Amino acid sequence: MWQDIEERLKLYQPSSPLFPSSLQEAAVLIPIIKKEQPELVLTLRSDKLASHRGEVAFPGGKRDPEDVDLLQTALRESEEEIALLPDNVEIIGSLPTLISKNLLKVKPYVGFVDDSLSYQANLDEIALIFTVPLSYFREDPRIVTHRIDYLNIEWYIPCYQYHQFKIWGLTAIMIAELVNIVFDTNISFHEKPADSLLIDYTQLKK
Repeated sequence: MWQDIEERLKLYQPSSPLFPSSLQEAAVLIPIIKKEQPELVLTLRSDKLASHRGEVAFPGGKRDPEDVDLLQTALRESEEEIALLPDNVEIIGSLPTLISKNLLKVKPYVGFVDDSLSYQANLDEIALIFTVPLSYFREDPRIVTHRIDYLNIEWYIPCYQYHQFKIWGLTAIMIAELVNIVFDTNISFHEKPADSLLIDYTQLKK
């Protein structure tokens, strides 16, 4: 299955939405364990953090002035947060840039990692590291849908529950984008779902 993921991601051309140029940049890495039934590597952010504490996220963060590009940001942050060395990541593609609730422009990169790797959480930032089979999201097992307004556009964002972990917000969007590419699931972010509990979550303003 990982061969199909690689082929699809390398052919995929992410859109380039126009966001305000004044927004700060950030990047995340979406690590996929390279095995017959691929798994996503996710983190639970520490309660010590000033923002996004206690949330499920992919490793990543704000771009530093020293970063030559956003890919370096994603790889640097992944090493800092979960001890994933850049040399152990095979980048196979990227997803469209998104806007976080803190108004950061976030670029997701997708990369394979070997099944033999182990990770170590930076406890100042990460409470724990866990994995989820990518196929878990194939049938869009959302528990609710969050409605969000941004730039006068309605977004309908899935919220997932995997064991004790609630996966929502940008992380859920990235996962849904990925399974749309890999499994042709056709999850829409702009059409109101007919059979899902809807929560008017928040508003993001320009």
